[in-house]
Amino acid sequence: MAASPRSKALSLRHLASTYLRLISAQFRAITEYPADFWTMAATGLILQAVQVGFIGVVFANVTSLGGWGFHAMLVLMGFMVLADSITEVGWDGIWTVGRQIVTGDMDYKITRPLPVMLQVGASAIGMQSAANVTTGSIMIAVGWNGADIPAAMIPAALLLFACAVVVQLTVITILCCVAFFMKGPNVSFAYLGAQIQENATRFPLQIYPRVVRGALTWVVPFAFVNFIPVSILTGELPLWWLAFPPLVAAALIALATLITRTGLARYESAGH
Repeated sequence: MAASPRSKALSLRHLASTYLRLISAQFRAITEYPADFWTMAATGLILQAVQVGFIGVVFANVTSLGGWGFHAMLVLMGFMVLADSITEVGWDGIWTVGRQIVTGDMDYKITRPLPVMLQVGASAIGMQSAANVTTGSIMIAVGWNGADIPAAMIPAALLLFACAVVVQLTVITILCCVAFFMKGPNVSFAYLGAQIQENATRFPLQIYPRVVRGALTWVVPFAFVNFIPVSILTGELPLWWLAFPPLVAAALIALATLITRTGLARYESAGH
């Protein structure tokens, strides 16, 4: 018998409540060592300040980059930083998938009455990313005002940002779950993807060859984290592009679900 809408709602509420308790426990654990926490937070702030300073130096010598001005670039960077930091604050445990597969720690997750990937994702918090939530928000706010994006675009921005977080989370999850098939403790594909994203998508994709733009948009779609959303908000892309981010996010959720289920079906405990 199919579950009723009420039972589904209660189940989702239970999962959300459990997830929040898991994340709260991780936050309490890392704040037990305040020096470590504040050191990592300060490191994150310094890193973002250096990146903004670099963009400032570039625009001290040029008026635009790929047709984008300084404030539009701030929004571009802000979307990437904020989406990535929210993912790391709430889903940083996904980077431990490879290790948990090899050591057999995944066994404990499988025997509990909760989705395995929810437990894995909520098993760690990125300490440096707590500060990046603030810096990413400031970048967006300052860039939004300087780029003269109308207030009427705020609802669209909220939708686009929600899709950006889903894209960020699912792409990293997919790349980490390749470890189920590689039989090793490292999540090399995820680290490679993160490096490509950090170094490539902080700039407008117009500066890259068409093949690179296509790969970052439709193959490993990091463009939907910041470039596509900001292009829509600034008028670089027409408003009918608003249909694409939700579709891409939904497709990635389905793909991540398929890959994780297939990987878990292949899992053979310690020594996998």
